[in-house]
Amino acid sequence: MVNKDKIQNAVKNILEAIQEDTLREGLVDTPKRVAKMYAEIFSGLAMNPAEELEVMFSEEFKEMIMVKDINFYSMCEHHLLPFFGKAHVIYIPQHNKITGISKLARVVEIYARRPQLQERLTNQVADLLQERLDPRGVMVVIEAEHLCMSMRGVAKPGTTVVTTALRGIYAADSAAQTSAYALLNR
Repeated sequence: MVNKDKIQNAVKNILEAIQEDTLREGLVDTPKRVAKMYAEIFSGLAMNPAEELEVMFSEEFKEMIMVKDINFYSMCEHHLLPFFGKAHVIYIPQHNKITGISKLARVVEIYARRPQLQERLTNQVADLLQERLDPRGVMVVIEAEHLCMSMRGVAKPGTTVVTTALRGIYAADSAAQTSAYALLNR
């Protein structure tokens, strides 16, 4: 559970440290608002994404299943600034094990609602699907813009970072990769 009182005190200290008047009308409730927001955007810390994959169905399907354009946002753990974009999740089932397509989006969301690195997020989604579904292969592609790169430092808004995680047949077979990328880029 998020400690909102600690967050409120920390935000007040930050405002004071940048020489702001914490009693100014626009800032009086800012510590409360930030604490409430952090409880929401870091809610994935209190959730277990593996629970989303407990619902499985037995279906004889041996081809690719792809959920494209899963919008997400997360917070860069280095600067606590947002990064946001789209995740694409692909797997090829085996042993007649499939899961609901909404479950794939929920797994992305739970992992994204934590202080995060895009590279870790990509691997976490792929590893969990590989572990829980035991598919022939998993491919996760995430495209995101990082405000820590857009707003500060190099200051290049609109720059997209793309990460991939390949498991099973996608890691071993370039033809399988090519097929998945072709569908992804339609």
